[in-house]
Amino acid sequence: MAGVSRQQYVSDIKIVRVMCTGRVDLAFIFRALLNGKDGVFIGGCWPGECHYLTQGNYGALSTLHIGRKLLDMIGLSPDRLRLDYISASEGSRFAEVMNDISTKMKALGPLGKGEGIDATVLRPKLEVVYT
Repeated sequence: MAGVSRQQYVSDIKIVRVMCTGRVDLAFIFRALLNGKDGVFIGGCWPGECHYLTQGNYGALSTLHIGRKLLDMIGLSPDRLRLDYISASEGSRFAEVMNDISTKMKALGPLGKGEGIDATVLRPKLEVVYT
């Protein structure tokens, strides 16, 4: 359930909390993909509204661009990685984004299969990027 308004979203999403989106490392993203997740979503504070002095949401934007480029280089759809800005008070927006992500991941298909890449070929590529 999303927020005090109890907005419902799909149950096929696993949430991993970090203190700041600036703490999300490319290794986290590729570890999730190696563990069979079909995509990764990074949700953070709106630009200029970071709770930390580091403005980590701008760092997360860099991580997004690098991660998408790496996904494209190994033959996966860059759409499997998404960043969106959602404040803590936007429960209904969070639910909408989660439902949208689930719909798009289902449309892309299972990781690798949606792109026509065999699992025995995909895993080594992901491992190289992960390490």
